[in-house]
Amino acid sequence: MPRDILIGIDAGTSVIKSVAFDLSGRQIAVASTPNNYTTRADGAAFQSLTTTWNDCSATLRILGDKVPDLARRTAAIAVTGQGDGTWLVGKDNAPVTDGWLWLDARSAPAVDRLSVLDTDRARFEATGTGLNCCQMGTQLAHMQATTPDVLDKAEVALHAKDWLYLNLTGVRATDPSEACFTFGNFRTAAYDESVIEALGLSAHRHLLPEIIDGTKISHPLDAEAASQTGLLAGTPVVLGFVDVVCTSLGAGIYTGQEGVGCTILGSTGMHMKARRSENVVLNAESTGYVMVLPIPGMVAQLQTNMAATLNIDWLLKVAADLLSDFGRPTDYTELIKHIDNWLLQSTPGGLMYHPYISEAGERGPFINTAARASFAGLNSTHRFPDMARAIVEGLGMASRDCYSAMGDLPSEIRLSGGAAKSRTLRNIMSSALKTPIRCSDRAEAGAAGAAMMAAVSVGIYPDMTSSINDWVSPLLSETELPDMSLSETYDRLFAAYQTHRTSAEPVWQQLASLQERKGA
Repeated sequence: MPRDILIGIDAGTSVIKSVAFDLSGRQIAVASTPNNYTTRADGAAFQSLTTTWNDCSATLRILGDKVPDLARRTAAIAVTGQGDGTWLVGKDNAPVTDGWLWLDARSAPAVDRLSVLDTDRARFEATGTGLNCCQMGTQLAHMQATTPDVLDKAEVALHAKDWLYLNLTGVRATDPSEACFTFGNFRTAAYDESVIEALGLSAHRHLLPEIIDGTKISHPLDAEAASQTGLLAGTPVVLGFVDVVCTSLGAGIYTGQEGVGCTILGSTGMHMKARRSENVVLNAESTGYVMVLPIPGMVAQLQTNMAATLNIDWLLKVAADLLSDFGRPTDYTELIKHIDNWLLQSTPGGLMYHPYISEAGERGPFINTAARASFAGLNSTHRFPDMARAIVEGLGMASRDCYSAMGDLPSEIRLSGGAAKSRTLRNIMSSALKTPIRCSDRAEAGAAGAAMMAAVSVGIYPDMTSSINDWVSPLLSETELPDMSLSETYDRLFAAYQTHRTSAEPVWQQLASLQERKGA
């Protein structure tokens, strides 16, 4: 029986997926299950480690039901997942507590404290990454200050994909992308002791796991995981890079062209460029991310919005709640099909929206844990379609804000994420950025990026560039050009957008103080 299938696992914030591909990148089947997490009024966002593993293994069993003889045909398994967060594991690889997600805002005091220290600029110069509540570094610092007993029980601090890798292989490890943007140096792809010291975590240095590059190292699927997943013990398992990196690889961030950007409009908004590590220019505001790519000498420079489609979800949930109150129970996801129609009913630039809907504030291109979403310019003539359009235009403005912080706007954008299915939204994004857009026809870019790494790891391809030529380039769409008349409108809107968000900062702080007094 030939080993002619690669499995990519993508454990996202909303959904956990296992996807089967043939060796040239054609998607064969996908199995998925909703990912469940809990939020609280204090900013907490967490999920059960045990449930996450059980859900992941269930998707692999379902995939086995869909693909004939999957176990014997699988050449390798690769896993990626939601980035940042803190998943503490203790004795006998048992969870210490629930996993803190990137959405968790409890470490805001640690961000405020660490970001003003004299050592923070040197930390940023090494990592290329600004401090925010999402990161393991600030979350561990907050735990150290508030619940040190929890850290005392931990033996290793992992991320979501690392936890799944541990369950698949019994190996405690992380990848260069997540390790270095939090605790390391993107130039060396290794931990940096001065960074760990700047975070005040030297006493807990032992919690950081080994760093492994999945394109070079794999570990065998262990017997217990094989029994639970229905796959064969000994099958090579590859630890992919963080989901942002894997998704950007699958979507086309790197195809050998210079000046190309990649935007992922998912729950968050990721805006990135592939660059050689020596060409990275770090901004004066100490914001953004630099993530190592599984391509020698290459990194992805990013600015990331805390919330992208979460803003659209919020508006649709408001609408669904109103419909339900009037006897028409509606799942907000059913309203997504109406978005294009609402966008076409509204006037471009008629209303302005800042998409800072996350309780954790904003992290790109500025960091402010108190930042909050708002409409500006409302009057009595505005209706629901105007609000929908303002939110989508707000995503375009936020994208431009992020790319502007990294230098010149890209010569072309590779756009992916669920929102990219809307042609009207793509036109708004392209026109806001004054940049041509190409979309990838790759349905599961994150799982594909991880599977591409597995293909290199087990020798199907000699390097990532070779796999990209088969897995990525043929799936890029024809170029969609911006509407230049719309771009003129958005030039004016963008100037107002930046002015308003700067002037709103004192208001955000006042509101945050008010909420703190209410919670006292």
